[in-house]
Amino acid sequence: MRDLCGFPLYPGSADWTAVQGELEALELGDGLPLVIPSAARLDAMLAGVAAPQRVHALLPPLAGELRIDTLAYQCVLAGCRPAELPVVFSAVKACLHADFNLLGILTTTGTAAVAVLVHGAIAATLGVSSSSNCLGPGARANACIGRAVSLVLRNIAGAKQGVGDMATMGQPGKFSFCFAESESANFPSLLERQGFEAGQSAVTVLGVSGTAEVLPIAGGVTPQQILAPVALAMGAAVLMCGAREHEPTQQVVLLPPELVQQLAAHDFGLAEIQSYLYQNADVRALLKASRLPGVQAVSRAVAASAADIHPLQTGGPGVKMTVLPLWSGGTRPQTRLIDDLSVG
Repeated sequence: MRDLCGFPLYPGSADWTAVQGELEALELGDGLPLVIPSAARLDAMLAGVAAPQRVHALLPPLAGELRIDTLAYQCVLAGCRPAELPVVFSAVKACLHADFNLLGILTTTGTAAVAVLVHGAIAATLGVSSSSNCLGPGARANACIGRAVSLVLRNIAGAKQGVGDMATMGQPGKFSFCFAESESANFPSLLERQGFEAGQSAVTVLGVSGTAEVLPIAGGVTPQQILAPVALAMGAAVLMCGAREHEPTQQVVLLPPELVQQLAAHDFGLAEIQSYLYQNADVRALLKASRLPGVQAVSRAVAASAADIHPLQTGGPGVKMTVLPLWSGGTRPQTRLIDDLSVG
């Protein structure tokens, strides 16, 4: 049996049950069954990769070395295909930007999880879903890419429960959280808003505290009836986290194509959606109405500016929207082009 920096490799003939027990004893899993990490699978994952043993960074909280070979091992465990390796690597690299605050996200007692948003041509090539149930089960690429990122953060970075990961409860998104943004003729993609070209292969990481389903009110005929509950949800998310007086950051809301088209029919494009949500997500009014004892007055908006509110088109048929509250401890989404791993 070969060993890769403490990660065991097994022959293809290894007994599945025995391997699961050994990997569990080594705390290399997430509680779900793992693909047997054989030398053949790892070699296939690393085919064409230059300098697989190069140390690219030290990952908090325990300063684990980010190397492509050990990252590829996590991809094997998660069931990824070799073509998905660059997405996982690029997502982890994006997490290292100081403004993302990976250390805080991984060590908080809160429910923060790393969500991976895949953009452009590579999403279509790999089959990363932006259709029905894109945040749920059913799409192999979504499940495996998100799980691989999570395993990297556990097994390499050291964010294991009770050691690096101190979450009181956690959330299901910590198993896997990955989806794609669908193209919209009605407003530019998040990728374009970040200064990249439409269709470029890229990934965005989001430090999210969970998901909140939001429905239009009164039949959702007007833009206001569609967006007013979203503004309410954004403000409520601030209060649910104790109304912390951090600097205003960003907000993310997922809109299904049906509602994006309906908003566009009323001349509500990106700027109009952002402006409405920024002006109507009134935390102070919510605080006053809630009469919460012991909570100080909140003087900030839910986002630093209207442009810091990010509507994304994704999902399938229907009018259900999803607000992704960003972790209240302080984080900003980060976008990165997919790395070319054939270059050392």
